Amino acid sequence: MAKSAGPSPLDPFIPNPDVAECFATSVQAPAPIVFEVACGLDLQSLPLVRGIFRLRERLMGATPHPPREPQGMLRELLGLGWALLVERPGRLVVGGAACQPWQADVVFRPLTPDRFAAYAEPNQVKIGWTLDCRPTGPARTRFVTETRAVATDPEARARFRRYWRWARFGIVAIRLLLLPAVRREAERRWRRAGHGPRRRLS
Repeated sequence: MAKSAGPSPLDPFIPNPDVAECFATSVQAPAPIVFEVACGLDLQSLPLVRGIFRLRERLMGATPHPPREPQGMLRELLGLGWALLVERPGRLVVGGAACQPWQADVVFRPLTPDRFAAYAEPNQVKIGWTLDCRPTGPARTRFVTETRAVATDPEARARFRRYWRWARFGIVAIRLLLLPAVRREAERRWRRAGHGPRRRLS
């Protein structure tokens, strides 16, 4: 787990989270390529991630999902009900919603950027996340994904903490699987474009 260097894009929305997780990796590719890969990655194309989702469904007794069409992560998240709070093309997206994560079939309530910080409907948890590509050189990027959550009242906080005690392990595992997948694909695309280290001929 990494610490967010400097101000976080989530600060205006969740300045004092109940939980916060931040992960980062260094990628040898320009930020726009890393951003494109991160937004377009089909998260469930990773077998272990797909297994984590299926395990949650079984543990929680969730309604089985119909077969899904492969699609990019950002498109899928927005389709599930997450709202786009910040968008800087080629660089950053911030998503957020309110929900009850402890429910088997979670319903995400999209919140507009101007309503998010003040939203306080009882028995809800506000969650925000980032896909953040920070240039650190001409062809080097620090890819950061941060997630924060805050409950709207003590009852929701107690329920969320009980859920988080075990759900955290799957959520963290998904982030740890996401980072190397994005790094590998972004660096592969950069090499295919004729950049990066070349193999030496024997």
